[in-house]
Amino acid sequence: MPAIFGIDFGTSNSALSVNLEGKVTLLDVDRDNPISNSLKSILYFLKEDGRTNSYVGYEGVKAYIENEAEGRYMQSIKTFLPDIAFEKTNIYGKSYTLEELIALFLTVMKQRGQEIIKQEVTDLVLGRPVIFSEDKERDKIAHERLTRAAQIAGFKNISFQLEPIAAALAYENSLEACEEQIVLVGDFGAGSSDFTIYKAGKNAGRKASRDQDILSVGGVYIGGDVFDSEIMREKVAAYYGKNVQAKSMWSDNLFGLSPLVIRKLMQWHLIPQLRLPRTLDNIKELKVRAKFADKKLLENLENLIHSNYGYLLFRSIEKTKCELSERKESIINFKDYGICIDELLSRKEFEGFIREKVVSLNACIDSTLAAADLSCSDIDVVFLTGGSSYIPLIREIFETRIGKDKIRSADAFTSVAYGLGLQGALMG
Repeated sequence: MPAIFGIDFGTSNSALSVNLEGKVTLLDVDRDNPISNSLKSILYFLKEDGRTNSYVGYEGVKAYIENEAEGRYMQSIKTFLPDIAFEKTNIYGKSYTLEELIALFLTVMKQRGQEIIKQEVTDLVLGRPVIFSEDKERDKIAHERLTRAAQIAGFKNISFQLEPIAAALAYENSLEACEEQIVLVGDFGAGSSDFTIYKAGKNAGRKASRDQDILSVGGVYIGGDVFDSEIMREKVAAYYGKNVQAKSMWSDNLFGLSPLVIRKLMQWHLIPQLRLPRTLDNIKELKVRAKFADKKLLENLENLIHSNYGYLLFRSIEKTKCELSERKESIINFKDYGICIDELLSRKEFEGFIREKVVSLNACIDSTLAAADLSCSDIDVVFLTGGSSYIPLIREIFETRIGKDKIRSADAFTSVAYGLGLQGALMG
């Protein structure tokens, strides 16, 4: 049996597995990344010595930072798959379709994987969400685009598996023959959280696609990046002048940073967009009019923009968030680029920042249950994956409503890819 790759092409992170003679292995395709078997889903283009070079994953993030945000940085490419308005984009004079951009990313994964196992692979199981779009035509277009991207990358035999089903396949393998359970899968990504209710079982008569076992799906655009942004807004942005107010030159009215500047400050990849002359002039004017103590805060903001260390700052924020899943408090610690942040954050504070978002997650679970015409008592197992599934306030939803003893978990970053590798045995 030939080797088969399983690729989880995610909005923020991707992963690669291989099914080799019936054994599934996760491959380290991003060794510069602290999580080496998880590849950041980014593309970065830079004009160097007259030629355009492309970078992916953590290598791309480092190149982006080292080159002070010059060039073209692209992330969340997956979200454009159902967008019929996205036909082509121009990068340094060359036109790329969406399929070609995704193919660049998949090609790197394929090549790195082949180097590790030392053989060519043309068979692929590719993950896909239950729905790309509620519009059936757009959903079809998204599926076809992803198929085409895989073909451009050099794969010949391509099959798909639903991401939540792939995430739960390892658990399903532990069931007894003919045993059936109703499983609620919670998949918590960086940009969104998705819920699926399906019938799990090892019934040999089931089709590989498992479409007939899906009872309902739901999702909301709330994920780990949103929680990081809330910490930035409430605990860190004040170090960069978020609350600075000064009298206008033309009246006694107070003015501060514009809502647009503050919004971009909350997302590290948007911070370089603050380099626009008009924005920098606004910050400079505010600094001139501000009190002496506030001038330093606005200098911090200018330094953040020009030195482009937003990614490193947000990594510190993310680290603190993750620590709060195990501790009652943690410290946001960032000491570099002329700034010293040493800010205590308690789990109670953090939960206050995200409580409204968690209410929305809970409402989405309600609607997913209602769509399946089920109640919490009908759920046999809750299967959780993704980094935010470890946040106690989120986990508490499932423990309270369905029962702690019914909760199962999987690796936050690689469970879907591992399941796709298991699915590889069913290809052909």
